[in-house]
Amino acid sequence: LEGNQGNYLQLSSEGRDLLRFYKATQSGEIGTGFASLLAERLVRSRYPDHSVSVIPADVALKAGWTLRSASGTGARPEPLQRRPHFFVEAWQPGQPSKILLVSSKGTHSSVQQVHKQLSTASAHVESVHIGPYGTVPYLLIGTEIPKKESLALHILEAPGTTTLRPSGETSEADLDLTLDQENRVADVVRHAEQERTIVPGFQVLPESFAWFSIVLARTEAATLIAFTGGGKPTAQYLTKEQGRRHFQHDVHANTDRLRDAEHRIHGIDFVGTDHIYRLNGTRVEAFSGLEKSLYTHLHHGRVNEYRREVHERRDQLPGRSTAERWSAVSIRADGTVLAIRLQEE
Repeated sequence: LEGNQGNYLQLSSEGRDLLRFYKATQSGEIGTGFASLLAERLVRSRYPDHSVSVIPADVALKAGWTLRSASGTGARPEPLQRRPHFFVEAWQPGQPSKILLVSSKGTHSSVQQVHKQLSTASAHVESVHIGPYGTVPYLLIGTEIPKKESLALHILEAPGTTTLRPSGETSEADLDLTLDQENRVADVVRHAEQERTIVPGFQVLPESFAWFSIVLARTEAATLIAFTGGGKPTAQYLTKEQGRRHFQHDVHANTDRLRDAEHRIHGIDFVGTDHIYRLNGTRVEAFSGLEKSLYTHLHHGRVNEYRREVHERRDQLPGRSTAERWSAVSIRADGTVLAIRLQEE
């Protein structure tokens, strides 16, 4: 991507060249990226006193439901294949979280195709219900990626607020609690005109809100620690169906050592992994990491402490996109950093 004369984003010459070979991959990645960013910023603007997490829905749902077919191979039959892309969680330590569903699409075609994609995206968010049937708010986001003009985002919203407030006298969820794999029935209770029917889908009822709060927090912890290099510290946060076995050993393609790099950027110490690769023939180094004290909390399984500390720091982020010895830097509210620089041959 690059900025045009009007400071709007469009495909760069390289992006237009790749268009011939990777249209589906490119539209999926760009659409997902912009959808997650837009959803996070929208929720953050509505709840400025909250922290906001964007959590992959498939990974979170696997802690409670089997998303594969009964034979163990392939996907489950429709409509259970249709799932949202993200849960967006607005949270404060010790308080019930607010939840929003997000489904994203991307296309290189016309706006008419975007409208078709948004209509099919509605089926993805309608497969998940938190609380009573049809009450969870959601965003449908379609990204239009023309070959020469600016990118455009199209949004549909079902407004509302779903809060993970446990029923009865259930105490505050302990996010340090290790989760066991559950095998819940993929059924949703629907009430219509005094009739009770069961339809396929994924439903979290109030008696399971505390459990689902733990699922979301620990799934986020897994994605954060995986960003620093993966391996055993990631495995502790995942159930079997979520892919725990894939992180039981410290192995990573083209990386000899993981989480062995430390860099000080804008006066903040980060721990993570260096990655060296070529971009159009130019050697590039990328560092993906997490602020050192936050990393230490998650490395040792202290999700409660991580969330408490990161929430206190949410308004203290440096705003600059470059740093000494780095060409581009992105530091996010969750404590992660991505820093990129050219390498001399």
